[in-house]
Amino acid sequence: MQNITKNNFDFIRVLLAFIVFVGHLGALSFSKELAVLENSPVEIAVFSFFVVSGFLIARSYDRSSSLKSYAKKRFNRIVPAYLLVVFLCAILLSLVSTLSFSEYFGNTQVYKYLFWNSLFLNFKAPWLPGVFGNQAVNGALWTMKVEMCFYIAVPLMFLLFGKNNKYRTTSLIVLYFLSLIYLNYFEMAGKISMSKQLPGSLCYFIGGMLIYFHFDQFIKHKNILFIIAIITVWIDLFFKIKLFSPIMISIIVLYIAYSFKFLNNFGKYGDFTYGIYIFHFPIIRTFQTTGLFADYNPYLMSFVCMFVVIGVGIASWHLYEKKFL
Repeated sequence: MQNITKNNFDFIRVLLAFIVFVGHLGALSFSKELAVLENSPVEIAVFSFFVVSGFLIARSYDRSSSLKSYAKKRFNRIVPAYLLVVFLCAILLSLVSTLSFSEYFGNTQVYKYLFWNSLFLNFKAPWLPGVFGNQAVNGALWTMKVEMCFYIAVPLMFLLFGKNNKYRTTSLIVLYFLSLIYLNYFEMAGKISMSKQLPGSLCYFIGGMLIYFHFDQFIKHKNILFIIAIITVWIDLFFKIKLFSPIMISIIVLYIAYSFKFLNNFGKYGDFTYGIYIFHFPIIRTFQTTGLFADYNPYLMSFVCMFVVIGVGIASWHLYEKKFL
């Protein structure tokens, strides 16, 4: 049977982060030449991140010696870099604010931004004074509060269902469909941002968990499951309702993770994905607000922006994130 530790998760996470970056580049650059990039499937990429989290976090908790050990690992992976981007944005973006330094740092919104964002409640104070036209500084951070809720939810699920409880799969399937009811209700009501919050996004996370708990069966039948998943996703798209597509997307993501062995060592130089993800949004906005996309060749600037984002992601890993792990 295939070794669970031999996988392509490093490649998948970089690919998903790149998909999100490209979509945001098209939307935030305000360049008509780059507008086509808005077709990048950002939503699918974000939900695929949740699938990967479901699989890996369930595995992390299952293998942890204690709740304290699990909590420490999860805290060190997410919180230090998250706080870094929040504080760097609050300080460095004063350079592109339309306000003077004294006006900027004398504005209470700066401290509201620091306070609420430090608590993972980005929606309470998403903007900084005079920065990016008082629009969201880092719209990508909405997923982090969801991710933190997942981290908290996993021990609770294990507590309720037990690590080896025969009702665990049934319970997770019930939660899956309850999540889908929430997701579809708010989507049909036109409240898309609400539909993506924790109850709605939980179905993707549970998809990853279910595959982890039935890993041997998944590997044994992964080829036929992959074909079924592709067909089912198209059926859901045709009827414009999410019924089986979240679990099917989970199958597709995990199929890629455990196929194509030549990608197994993709992350040997480090895990830059998190840094790329949390820093890319304000970097793109800085390029736009300083006129780089408008005043210079937007195609060239998109590549420059990409290399800056990658460089920051690499630096974040080697100079900061790695120290906490």
